[in-house]
Parts: sequence; structure tokens; C-alpha cells
Amino acid sequence: MTVLTDVKTRWDRVAQRLRAELGEDLYTSWFARMELEDFEQGRLIVSVPTRFLKSWIETHYVSKLHKISEAELGRFDSIHVRVRMRGGVPQRAVADEQAPHAPQPAAAAQPQPSVIAQAQAVSAAERGPQLDPHQTFETFVVGSSNQLAHAAMCRVADAAPGAAVTFNPLFIHAGSGLGKTHLLSAVAHRLKEKRPDRRVMFLTAERFMINFVMALRQRDTLAFKDQFAAVDVLLIDDFQFLQGKTMQQEFCNAFNGLVDSRRQVIVAADVPPAQLDSIDQRMRSRLMGGLVVDIEMPDLETRRRILQSRYETMQKRDQTVVIPDEVLEFIANRVTGTGRELEGALNRITAYQQFNNAAVTLDLASLVLRDMQASPDGSRIKIDDILKIVGRHFNVGRTDLLSPRRARSVVVPRQIGMYLAKKMTARSLPEIGRRFGGRDHSTVLHAVRKIEDQIKTDDKLAREVALLIRLVEQG
Repeated sequence: MTVLTDVKTRWDRVAQRLRAELGEDLYTSWFARMELEDFEQGRLIVSVPTRFLKSWIETHYVSKLHKISEAELGRFDSIHVRVRMRGGVPQRAVADEQAPHAPQPAAAAQPQPSVIAQAQAVSAAERGPQLDPHQTFETFVVGSSNQLAHAAMCRVADAAPGAAVTFNPLFIHAGSGLGKTHLLSAVAHRLKEKRPDRRVMFLTAERFMINFVMALRQRDTLAFKDQFAAVDVLLIDDFQFLQGKTMQQEFCNAFNGLVDSRRQVIVAADVPPAQLDSIDQRMRSRLMGGLVVDIEMPDLETRRRILQSRYETMQKRDQTVVIPDEVLEFIANRVTGTGRELEGALNRITAYQQFNNAAVTLDLASLVLRDMQASPDGSRIKIDDILKIVGRHFNVGRTDLLSPRRARSVVVPRQIGMYLAKKMTARSLPEIGRRFGGRDHSTVLHAVRKIEDQIKTDDKLAREVALLIRLVEQG
């Protein structure tokens, strides 16, 4: 099957975007072996070497892959992920790569030595993870949106030898880019510096699953279990990606063993434990039994401090970078998202200045950041999704949101839902009104204007609405 050269070139850019957005570890784990097969008639066909990779990508990453691919290839209808064939027969890896809950029988062929060697190398590397040297408590910008999470993490990291474990487990939840991983890394750095005798393990949920699958292949699950028995502090990131009954049972065993023996467990996820729909109820209950802390979207003052911190870091690397205070203030007001988005905006302006040899002005900043507040793809977001997320966030049932009830506990979430529907979808006011219990379009317009006015003066509401937007965008 022939693929045009320019399509291959654009596919290379898709791979680069995936690497940049997901990070090196996730990209290497799930996308490094993906290949472009064909792109025609509104369908993108890609291939991977194993059924496990195919299933994982289709379950967790197909929407992101579609979105990033469209940015380089143009709009298309669908993505088809297939398992690559060799000589008309599925590769041996396809047969070998079984789901964790269905290990191969004893009579099955052993994995090839090269596979075992690779598994051992990856596993060994993850038992001693390389932390980002810049993600420390000293570089974490504290504001009203993350103050409690920061204080809790410092309390754990600075606990005196022999002191009782007060927050166990400690569960941090926030949207992407709000500092969860930074705080986990900061705890690991602090413990390494002040308590080198404590054994710390820092894993993502995906790496936990990869290591477990490899242990199954090598028929060495006992060694996999033993590594947790020797841990004093377990740090787990991206917990929402933990999937599969067997995987969850294995983690639950390790978790219970550590907590019951009063060793520290810190978990980070995109949503609170109650919203981890794919996680067993008993596990959710145990997670809620510790301290659960959220990180909200940064307010204006925190965004200013984040930008100032990032700018000072840039100047240390390159003193020719000069950004006026009014431009930093413009960015803080224009980009109302996460610290990662603020840093991205700063990088874009700096790069534009250097590539074009132009002074950084407000006009330049406005030009470079003109798309930073672009509306999300309304065609992908449904009003039903908004109703579900708003109801879950405010603990209000769907029937109440659609009912005539006028209690404030229902009216405010309903108005916020209408506001989000207007801002994030292409639906008309009458259509939104119909979907919100058959209301008139004037009711929707009133709700939209009221929320717009309130978020200008109510920082807490503004943060709450920004969080809901992020949750809706993440699906």
C-alpha cells in the first residue's frame, strides 16, 4: 500500500507533536512503534506490532491521536488501528502479548531472550526513575489555588524520622498542567536529599501496568510484588489510567500492604477518587479514607508569579531575553489556563522575538497569542457531557438540572451548564434551552450573561468554571 511522501512527512510531524504533548516516557511506551499504513478516503490507517498496544491506544488515546493528526493531515473521518502482519501471519508478539488477566498457559512458548532483556532493562530503569531536577519545592509557585496541596506534600516530605504517618494515603487531584507531577517529584527530591535512608518508588500508573505485563511474560510476578514490600514511600502519578481487574487487584494488594504497615502512599490523578469510575469501589473508598486535596486553576495573582518565575529562569539561561512587565501582565490576563500553558505562551513570544529579531511589545504578544483563547472544537463536545460533568461536580442529579426547581443549589449549576453549552458547543440558544428541560432561549441568554458577569468579579467562581471547562475538554 503506497503512501505519498508528503503524507509521510506530515506523519513525522504528528509523531513529534505526540512526543511533545505526552512526554518521552508515554510516547516511547505507546507510540514509538506505531507506523503509518495509509491515508485515503477520510480514513487514517496506522499499525502497531501487538494487540495489547492496539487495545490500549484505542481505549485511551484515539481521540488525542485523531486531534493531533488532523492538525497536520487535515480533517478526516476516522482512525483505524491494526496489528501489523509479517508474511501474512501475525507476528509472534501478537500471540505473546496477552491481557494481564489471561496469562499464557505453561505450555506456551517462552518469550524470546531479546524481549526478556528489554523487559528487565525497562523495569530496572523504572525502579530508579530519573526525576526532573527542576521540579522541586523551591521552583513550585504557591498560590491560593494550590496552597493546601503544597502544604500537605511538604508535611509528608519533611516528616521527622519515626514520626507517625498523618496523611495516608495522600490523594492529589487536578487537571493536566496544574502541578501534580511537579509536587510528586518535589517530594522525591526532598526525601532523597534529607532522608536518603528512605526507599522511594515513583511510578506512573501506565508504567506500573507495563512492568506487571512484563513480569507475567517472564513468569516472575513474585519479584514484581517483592519490590513494593521494600518501599517506604510510594508515589503514583496519573492513577486514572489504571485499567483492568487484575491490574487493579495487584495495585490494591501493594497499596494495602504499604498503608497497613504505615508506610506512605501518595497518589495523583486528574479527578477525585469518587469520579474514578473505572476503579473498584473498595479501592475508591480506601483512597477517600486519607487526605484528598485538589489543585484549582491558578488565579490572576498566581499566574503573574508563575510567569515571573519562568521569565527569571529564561533570563538565567539567556540574558538577551527581555520581556517588558506590561507584556507579562498581558499574558497573565490573556492566558487563563494552566502553568504549562502560561510557559508555552512565554516560549512562543520569546521564539518569535528571536527568530524575527523583533522587540517584544504588546502588539507582538497579541499577534503571537491570538489563538491561545480559541474555542474548543464544539463539534466534539456534547451537551450531555456537560450535564454529566456539571452534575457530578456539584453533586446535583441530571433530573434536578432539567427540572423546574429553583433552589440555589440547583439554579447555579444549571446556569453554569447553560453557559458552558453556549461557550463550548455550536448549539443555538433555543436548542440549549430544549436540552435543559425545555426552557426558553431567553432563559439561556440570561444564564449566560449572569455567569459572564459574575466570573469577572468572583475569583472562586471563575476558577470553578475554568476547572469545569478543563474537565469537559478532557472528556
